[in-house]
Amino acid sequence: MRVVVLADTHAPRRWKSCPPRVAEHLRDADLVLHAGDVCVPSVLDELAAFAPVVAVAGNNDGPDVVAWGAPEAVELDVDGLPVAMIHDSGQAKGRTARMRRRFPNARLVVFGHSHIPLDESGDGVRIFNPGSPTDRRRQPHGTIGVLEVAAGELVSARIVPVTD
Repeated sequence: MRVVVLADTHAPRRWKSCPPRVAEHLRDADLVLHAGDVCVPSVLDELAAFAPVVAVAGNNDGPDVVAWGAPEAVELDVDGLPVAMIHDSGQAKGRTARMRRRFPNARLVVFGHSHIPLDESGDGVRIFNPGSPTDRRRQPHGTIGVLEVAAGELVSARIVPVTD
């Protein structure tokens, strides 16, 4: 199962429409995860044209994004892999232990908020932040995440640059 992971798209200020280099990855997606700060639900509709979308609400998301179906946090089964998602995972110090406590059944926790791509393991959990495809802040590139999941295992997790 191929999962494309997005966060912090910040439409319409940053995301006017799906960037072509993001769309390239979405075309082969079986599932899209959006870790919040969508800002307008039309982005989720746009992503849903590619594959089913699961999203959480970020600190810049209003009631319209929540009404679309984006709760504060979500736990789901991705081809047998227990996954949790939340927008803000808190400060870097102690993050893996905190995510393990918050989501004791998850083997992978996806989050956003910092716009800083991260793939880290510790305390019995793997945490993954795809960065932002549209607001790279101090990062060299805008990024997304691409996960390959098979039979309950995370086969690969990549941070993929989508801007120059």
